Amino acid sequence: MTEFRSGYVALIGRPNAGKSTLLNQILGGKLAIISSKPQTTRNRIVGVHTGENMQAVLVDTPGIHDAFTELNKVMVGHAMQALRDVDVVCWLGDMTTLASRVSRKIDLLNPEDEFIIKAIEASGKPVIFVANKIDVVPLPMLLPVMEAIHGRLNVIAAIPVSALTGDGVPLLLKEITAVLPVGPLLFPEDEWTQVSERFLVSEIIREKIFHLTEQEVPYATHIEVVDFDESERETKNRVRILCNVVVERPSQKGIVIGKKAEMLKRIGTLARKEISSVLACKVHLDLFVKVEKDWSRTMRGLRKVGFETK
Repeated sequence: MTEFRSGYVALIGRPNAGKSTLLNQILGGKLAIISSKPQTTRNRIVGVHTGENMQAVLVDTPGIHDAFTELNKVMVGHAMQALRDVDVVCWLGDMTTLASRVSRKIDLLNPEDEFIIKAIEASGKPVIFVANKIDVVPLPMLLPVMEAIHGRLNVIAAIPVSALTGDGVPLLLKEITAVLPVGPLLFPEDEWTQVSERFLVSEIIREKIFHLTEQEVPYATHIEVVDFDESERETKNRVRILCNVVVERPSQKGIVIGKKAEMLKRIGTLARKEISSVLACKVHLDLFVKVEKDWSRTMRGLRKVGFETK
């Protein structure tokens, strides 16, 4: 009989490498929010994938980047902590970026990549390199990337995948399974996430703001779930939710609300529909916008809006 294997797997990489898309692809449903803008993921998000003779607890992390504000420093800190806490590391490389460097004949690995490599090496954890976005990159570009990675880092395997289409994901899961430690189920077989409904609500609202607003507004926004009233969930299949959309400046508040409150209505409508689907019930959603000056720039500001700093 094949031994059962289980453990924690960190998905790390630069912003926009496709970590959240890969997490959702493996889980077969949407857990992490996705945006074309970098630095969308702010917290560690945990999903549970249970397969034949294995269970992988997948930890999606914020993109590793140069951090200037306290918010960005905390985000990178979450990713660094994940390296220390897991059994296996999956380092996602954005093949659109790496292939571009190959075609321009410049150094494949830049200082930001070296920072990630050194962090992986310091963790001492087995690592799988995931060459993502092969659906948009010519296959001949793969070989020099794989050679460079193997030459720089001792990886268990280098797997080309498309997190968007799922190509290569079964092989990736096979490689993850092979390196997971032998152990029992860590979570029930039918459990697929370790985040709360309140967190999912806040992330869905934040995703709509990322999609509908531009420039600095998405990055200056935080969602506070003020009230999550389930008193009518069993009797009327309804949940009432009240959230604050926190921004840093009055001008940002004006953008989020929009002319005649049209933007806030659009955000609310799109968010309510998705929240209703996720919670499998009717949702009454109220959104209010408030200003907390420069909340992302200080630890005091992060704590004031309730952002997880540890």
